[in-house]
Amino acid sequence: MGFEFFSPAFILLIAAVLICFVKGHARTAVILIAPIITLLAIWQIPDGVQSTVKFLSYNIEPVEGSPLRRLFATIFTIMVFVGGLFSFRIARWYELAAAFTYAAGAIGVCFAGDLITMFVYWELMAIFSTIVVWCGGTPDSRAAGIRYAIMHFLGGVILKVGIVGVVLGTGSIQIQPMLATDFSTWMILIGILINAAAPPVSAWLADAYPETTPTGSVFLSAFTTKTAVLALILLFPGEPVLIGIGLFMVMYGIIFALLENDVRRILSYSVVNQVGFMVVAVGIGTEMALNGATAHAFAHIIYKALLFMSAGVVIYRTGKNKCMELGGLFRTMPLTCVCGIIGALAISGFPLTSGFTTKSMISQAAVDGDLVWVYMALTAASAGVFLHAGIKFPWFVFFQKDSGLRPKDAPWNMGLAMIIFASMCILLGVFPETLYALLPYPVDYQPYSIGKVLFYLQLLLFSGLAFFVLLPLMKRTMTISLDTDWLWRRAAFSLVKLIERALSSLGEMVTQQRNRLQKFLQRMAVRYLGQPHTADSQERGVFARSWPVGTTVLWIAGLLSAYVLLYYL
Repeated sequence: MGFEFFSPAFILLIAAVLICFVKGHARTAVILIAPIITLLAIWQIPDGVQSTVKFLSYNIEPVEGSPLRRLFATIFTIMVFVGGLFSFRIARWYELAAAFTYAAGAIGVCFAGDLITMFVYWELMAIFSTIVVWCGGTPDSRAAGIRYAIMHFLGGVILKVGIVGVVLGTGSIQIQPMLATDFSTWMILIGILINAAAPPVSAWLADAYPETTPTGSVFLSAFTTKTAVLALILLFPGEPVLIGIGLFMVMYGIIFALLENDVRRILSYSVVNQVGFMVVAVGIGTEMALNGATAHAFAHIIYKALLFMSAGVVIYRTGKNKCMELGGLFRTMPLTCVCGIIGALAISGFPLTSGFTTKSMISQAAVDGDLVWVYMALTAASAGVFLHAGIKFPWFVFFQKDSGLRPKDAPWNMGLAMIIFASMCILLGVFPETLYALLPYPVDYQPYSIGKVLFYLQLLLFSGLAFFVLLPLMKRTMTISLDTDWLWRRAAFSLVKLIERALSSLGEMVTQQRNRLQKFLQRMAVRYLGQPHTADSQERGVFARSWPVGTTVLWIAGLLSAYVLLYYL
């Protein structure tokens, strides 16, 4: 049976199992060879549905090929290889096994031909990405992992509700373009947007990613949000609401990244910002826009992983993760510094880097669609990206005032992994047609025109000038940035406490009133039904006394008369 009849995800699943049982050089061989075999399998899958399995009354299609699916699966597999190279010497075996299973889930989503298969792999990603977060091994990482799991399982439930609704309404489980027009499609869209870290639940990303290990955050930066982008491209191309959501993500990520002091939280908010560009492109929905979203997702995985690698090496060598604790590291960490700068230039869209040749496609799609306000917003956002990721990250980590730290540079495997991704950032910037040829639609776009290059250079250089003019305001202190997760981490907890106190007070009041009523009834019972404590018959209750026969007859006659009167009335 050829590779095309089963999902390449199974290769990484087998590798994850082997990582648990083999040791030493054998484990290293599995970590580095399995992604290569997976990549070969990916490019053996032709277009169209390759296999069908009958489940109940539905045709499950675990493998469906297309240029879009192969391209996403390709960059995911490259990420697994380079991430494994970066991690294998210091990451624990269970972290690597969880990361490989997590990546297998992402590749499974890439080739899923139906909604049921997609959901199964989607939940596989949620489970094992949570384990990667827990591998941080600290109380903070355990708490963040629980919050991460709750958010993603909630998203999974919402997605499942939408899928069930679509299946009941249409009778089809096929993955095909749709618009959010009814409850079921809205549920699917919301479930996907939760994984894309769209507001108001973006905070799960910046909450969880910085709490795992320096190697774990590299894997986490690549898969969850980009599989969500792929799902949006497959299911909701041209959905107008995505333009507004994406622009909000772009601005939200910039603002919070500028406020942050933690190195990896800066980069985490930057993930939200960059995914926002892709969501906008999906909302535009033209071939140019979808090509831009796909190309930018490809490039983003590379330069974002490179930035997390650079930050990870710094944390691994120094044990510090705050901007205010770092500085001057270029003296003893030149390789990490240079690679970090290349990643920062790429994310900023600097000419001759991958970010320029992919992000500018999205801006061009906005121009082609006469969406001038979208183009202006994306242009302003490009300047903001240069502020928080292009300058702030490398400046405070590697330059600024000398911190006195003199750590060693990256170990050879970490350095090699960073060199590979840094080289790819430049390669895709200098030779963009290499990537353009793999995009799902034909590309008729030239990124390097004189006007466009000059415009972006002016934009970025003036952004840099603004950074250094406002440098006193950019310096961070030991403060806490309040995000929307405050609503359920603090406000909801305080509300529950308030309700608990209110119910407790209400219970005490009810108990007091019950005791008063009980005493009142006891007094009434004694007064009217009580037995005498002495021989004096006058101490009996009203209804416990001995009444004369005549009086008793009179009462009975009166009561019977009243009853007869009421009955006939």
